[in-house]
Amino acid sequence: MPNIAIVLGSFHKKEAERMLEEARKTAAENNLTIVAEVWVPGSIEKPLALKRLLMRSDIDGCVALGIIERGSTKHGLVMGQTVCDAIIRLQLEFMKPIGLGILGPEILPDQIEPRLLPYARAAVIATAQMLA
Repeated sequence: MPNIAIVLGSFHKKEAERMLEEARKTAAENNLTIVAEVWVPGSIEKPLALKRLLMRSDIDGCVALGIIERGSTKHGLVMGQTVCDAIIRLQLEFMKPIGLGILGPEILPDQIEPRLLPYARAAVIATAQMLA
């Protein structure tokens, strides 16, 4: 069974915990073993946590979960683009998949709830498919 790690942002802790539960369930359904769960302050810290995990020989892939909510400035949009770019670069550098389950950027509060579980599930499934 392939080993994966999950990185989550604690800025939206309650929602991230729900995403984590769905990710755990989906990993088990897809014969993936979660060997590490790492909490970071927010999305901007995820690439460093992911890189540290991808450097480990016992990790075959990762999943990044979280939310980048719309704010009153374009900060979230810029952050989302930067984080996504860094995650893509990490996949190519390490040749290991990273399922992207970060809602946003610029997601509105009323859009979060219906997307939490589907995004978490899709991120794990994407990782499983890329490991197959």
